[in-house]
Amino acid sequence: MALLVLGRRGQAMGVFEQMLAAFPGDAYAMASKAHLQAQAGDRAGALRTMEQLLHVCPGEGAYWFNYGFLLEETGEYERAGEALRRATELSPKLDRAWYGLGLVLIRLGRSEEAIAALKRNTQLQPMSPFGWYQLARVHAERQEQEEAKKIIRHLQRFEPKVAAQLQRETGLLVEPAG
Repeated sequence: MALLVLGRRGQAMGVFEQMLAAFPGDAYAMASKAHLQAQAGDRAGALRTMEQLLHVCPGEGAYWFNYGFLLEETGEYERAGEALRRATELSPKLDRAWYGLGLVLIRLGRSEEAIAALKRNTQLQPMSPFGWYQLARVHAERQEQEEAKKIIRHLQRFEPKVAAQLQRETGLLVEPAG
């Protein structure tokens, strides 16, 4: 950890490699190695390490989320969706997984499923504008203006800048609820 704080990623990677040589199934070392690989731009290496980690710890939702996130970054949306769905099954309260799943489903053109995932994200993180923003965008794209307007009104109460951005992007004019 000290090496990471000091910005010595190469040395930290060496420590994680030594840990894995001594303890091949160490989940912390594998997860840390994958994180460093991803930060260094080695997506393929990070994916391989995550696959090894999931072989050792198949029941950890956070690991499936990280794997799905990496897959999404590499454009493997179908596989990313499967990994993120697995993360939500194992850790139903993992709001990031629901949000990521929603984004992947949007990319796959599966708006109905995306709406369900994003609604779950907003239930778990009601004050975060990210899920609400994406949910409004999906409704607007589906020509469901009233649903999008409800979300914009909701956002006006606690995230007026995000609400204003949605109005500009969607062309939906919404008077603040009085």
